[in-house]
Amino acid sequence: MNEVYSINGPVIKVKNAKNFKIMEKVFVGKQKLLGEVISINDDHTVIQVYESTTGLMRGEKVYNSGEAISAVLGPGLLGNIFDGIQRPLHSIFEANGAYIKPGTNVDCLDMKKTWNVKMKVKTGDYIRFGQIFAVLQETSLIEHRLLVPKDVIGEVIMAKPDGHYSLEDVVVQVKDKNDTIHNLNMYQKWPIKEPRPIAKRLPLTIPLVSGQRVIDTLFPIAKGGSAAVPGGFGTGKTMMQHQFAKWCDADIIVYIGCGERGNEMTQTLDEFTELIDPKSNKPLIERTVLIANTSNMPVAAREASIYTGITIAEYYRDMGYHVALMADSTSRWAEALREISGRLEEMPAEEGFPAYLPSRISQFYERAGYVNTLSDSSGSVSIVGAISPQGADFSEPVTQNTKRFVRAFWALDKELAYARHYAAINWNLSYSEYIGDLSKWYNKNISTDFLESRQRFITILAEENKLMEIVKLIGKDVLPDDQKLVLEIARVIRVGYLQQNAFHKDDTFVPLEKQLRMMKLILYLEKSASNILKEGKAFSLLQRSNIFEKIIKVKYDIPNDNLDMFEEYYKIIDESLSQIR
Repeated sequence: MNEVYSINGPVIKVKNAKNFKIMEKVFVGKQKLLGEVISINDDHTVIQVYESTTGLMRGEKVYNSGEAISAVLGPGLLGNIFDGIQRPLHSIFEANGAYIKPGTNVDCLDMKKTWNVKMKVKTGDYIRFGQIFAVLQETSLIEHRLLVPKDVIGEVIMAKPDGHYSLEDVVVQVKDKNDTIHNLNMYQKWPIKEPRPIAKRLPLTIPLVSGQRVIDTLFPIAKGGSAAVPGGFGTGKTMMQHQFAKWCDADIIVYIGCGERGNEMTQTLDEFTELIDPKSNKPLIERTVLIANTSNMPVAAREASIYTGITIAEYYRDMGYHVALMADSTSRWAEALREISGRLEEMPAEEGFPAYLPSRISQFYERAGYVNTLSDSSGSVSIVGAISPQGADFSEPVTQNTKRFVRAFWALDKELAYARHYAAINWNLSYSEYIGDLSKWYNKNISTDFLESRQRFITILAEENKLMEIVKLIGKDVLPDDQKLVLEIARVIRVGYLQQNAFHKDDTFVPLEKQLRMMKLILYLEKSASNILKEGKAFSLLQRSNIFEKIIKVKYDIPNDNLDMFEEYYKIIDESLSQIR
């Protein structure tokens, strides 16, 4: 019998154990604590425990399960909130109160609840892994498509009629070529560290529209792409991910609070429950899965929470949905890897992180993608990972290694955040490599003017950055009028375009058509004002006209559903400048 030999926090050793497999799920001690085998040698087996080991003693038994740590996938995921190892927190609260007791064993999904199932296969059909065999309405927003589980391929010999069934009911039987009969029910298990297979990976050519101007215009992300959001304390990482989750045009949201403060996860749960989805006028929680691994939960479970979330995201992707996954924050996941690595006495790399940190980060972000699924449909998983570098130092290992594997980098700036500039994305440090891939979509679906206007905005902001170096040394008054105009137009772009009000009904989400109209209006103001200066008029006259302030307020004054009002502002610009002439 396998017995605990040594205990070092969440890391335990078992001596002379010959019946374990690497990455196997095990149960440790009298409380049956959930653990995973992470190392095997001739002398001992090392197990990482995902729960608190307080009170565990040497000599307690370790039980192997024969399977890997897996996520339970089926109806009931949406609208639920789980911990890092997919235990439903609502069910645990009802059974045990506010605290999770070590060894708590609760079904991940409600096995007794019945669902109205409509069959998509019949007796005699030939089905294979990944195919849709039945559908049901999981929430009022999302149709759940039941997929044939792994290693099942053959002829349907029994398919129950449409009706109400629980998750454990056998609804389809399949006979394979060896005459083995497979019983299909309404849930399946999938190892969380194994990516779900796909038919084909597709190019990333469609943007994931968020309604946040600084993202959609300057630094877009594609559906199936990945982005990093690094920022110091208080720069708005969580707020930005909340806003992105609320408004992006994904079908499903998976939000992972990895090592987050408990009050932030409470706020997330409250907001997502109360917020009305603008697409459907139903609560946003109906298309959201929340995974809460707060900072006071066992540190090893932080690693599991990331993989649990991405596995659930891939499951809905395989149904043909577009999924957006928010990971907040991957830094705390990396800190968990560092702590476990230290307890394993592994040779540390930079800043104490394990040498395999880059490979773990890449394995996570590489599970994003836009794909053809095995169910003959297309779906995507887009990943937005927050990073919390200590002291806002972007040269630290987690930020630098993440930059290697993502193609959009939204660097948050504490000075912008403290100035109440939301979103506090620093346009000089951020970038997106998706522009080239998305250009055809923008030209076809919005206008060829969109990318041209965007490029002009970037040029103006870059010129402002150079001029500000001079202003810091000798002041603004010594600049020629044309350079003063550059600084003023840049201010209009920063305050009137890039800065957004998440609490204003028309500014919290801005469609791409309005974004284009706003850009063209600002650039028309720049061109018209430049012509005034060429005529020999002083820049001070432009400032007195108050036209710059009027254009800044356009984001509030023009509703999203009445874009024809932009024509009036062109007239206002012409009238204001004609008075100067």
